[in-house]
Amino acid sequence: MSIRKGAIKFLMILTPDNEYSAVLDACVLVPMPLCDTLLRLAEEQGLYRPLWGEKILQEVSSALGKLGYTQAQQDRRIQAMGLAFPEAIVDVPEEIVGALKDLPDQKDCHVLAVGIVRNAHAIVTLNKKHFPPECLEKHGILCQNPDDFLIHQYHLARERVLDQLDYQAANIGQERACLVRELERVAPNFAKLVTTGKVG
Repeated sequence: MSIRKGAIKFLMILTPDNEYSAVLDACVLVPMPLCDTLLRLAEEQGLYRPLWGEKILQEVSSALGKLGYTQAQQDRRIQAMGLAFPEAIVDVPEEIVGALKDLPDQKDCHVLAVGIVRNAHAIVTLNKKHFPPECLEKHGILCQNPDDFLIHQYHLARERVLDQLDYQAANIGQERACLVRELERVAPNFAKLVTTGKVG
């Protein structure tokens, strides 16, 4: 029952005129196509407000380094995100992180803390099992994978989502279809929705 209420809450508050906010976990900010898509949907009167903490950015930088990015490339990505979304960074008091004890992995507490400090509506992550509903519902926060999150964005503002995908693809000299194939790796249902107009 409580999970169902949470799902209804999500659908009710996700409107073009609201201040819907979502914490973007490091794992969705590392893959460039996915990161670019998520952030483009938040640009200028965006469909939502992205949030992250300093530790999330550190994890992004570290993951990029493991993928072979130079320190300069890592810094450039983080700086670009900060310049585009200066209001996204959340200062998280260490005592809040330390007070969170019920997540399966304590290393994820800083992500939840960002959401608590800024009263976020959702956490977008590829690791949903790290954020069980029973641990988040007391804070009024939902956990979604990027696939579900992007599908909601599509249903909220289909033409805007498609336009942003076209701009993103053009920016790297591709057609939308090529970009969607890249996104299919992490958001298969969203990719199918964009391609066919339906899921399943």
